Amino acid sequence: MQICKKMADSILHVSIAGKIDTVTAPALDRELLEDCGAAQALVLDFSQVDYISSAGLRILLRLHKRMVERQGMRIVNANETVREVFSITGFVDLFTIE
Repeated sequence: MQICKKMADSILHVSIAGKIDTVTAPALDRELLEDCGAAQALVLDFSQVDYISSAGLRILLRLHKRMVERQGMRIVNANETVREVFSITGFVDLFTIE
């Protein structure tokens, strides 16, 4: 998994490539929880995410809880497989997915 981050106007933009699973989720957790403290909003670009497991969903839930008090969190460009996971788990009702 690769993570590319940039901050612009208090919005943290994060592009993730690869799989988010039990092996990679802890690194994502460390990277994002550390940096989202200074952000007012979080945009996660999932255009290159192939797969997300329950461990990855747990990280997204933690991020959402942290960002809900600010301007929130958006997930953009998720493929159909990842969108289906969000739909089955009910995360489509929790997150802003574009």
